Amino acid sequence: MKSHARKTQSTPSRGRVTAAAVALAAVIATVAVWLSQQHGSAHESASAHLPAAQAAAAGPEGGNSGDVSALDKTFLTKVRQAGLWEMPAGRLAQTHASSEAIKRAGMHLLEGHSTLDQLAREDSEALSVPIPDQATAEQRGWVDQLKKARGREFDQLFVDLLRASHGKIFITIGEVRASTKNTLIRRLATQTNNTVQDHMSVLEDTGLVTDDTLDDVASTIPK
Repeated sequence: MKSHARKTQSTPSRGRVTAAAVALAAVIATVAVWLSQQHGSAHESASAHLPAAQAAAAGPEGGNSGDVSALDKTFLTKVRQAGLWEMPAGRLAQTHASSEAIKRAGMHLLEGHSTLDQLAREDSEALSVPIPDQATAEQRGWVDQLKKARGREFDQLFVDLLRASHGKIFITIGEVRASTKNTLIRRLATQTNNTVQDHMSVLEDTGLVTDDTLDDVASTIPK
């Protein structure tokens, strides 16, 4: 009888514990559902803005705007013609030079002017500004001189011709970059500036740049 009484008294206690557990589980479930809904709303809100952000990131950079001056047109021509003789000169350096420094400079010419030539042709089409398909007679003559030279003679001639040429165009680049109103020409001038600076540096690294060459460049600077 005593054992039976104890069991009867413990039943309500277990019932209260069970009810509390059920209530707690219901609260947890409700909170979980609420959190899930909040997360979904936040995700939808972020997703709603994502296409716009992606479109902005993928949008056009700059574009073609602004008048094209006579100097801009001359600059386009000069960039195009520079590549038409300096790329052949760079290729000749790989077979005619005696110095690894000259061959390295030649590779810089090939890579740099390949990029600039592509930009110049694209800008020419976009701006409806015609550009030539061959270098000037003087430039073609320089390539002919380089073809006939070998070894150290080639090395010195290569540096004399290329360092003078780059120094002179460098002056024009600054004028164009400072004054052009056209966004495409401004981009081309910036890229050309960086490329020419690199080419002058690798030519100077050969140790063959002479005072006479620098004096020749200086004589072309307007006083």
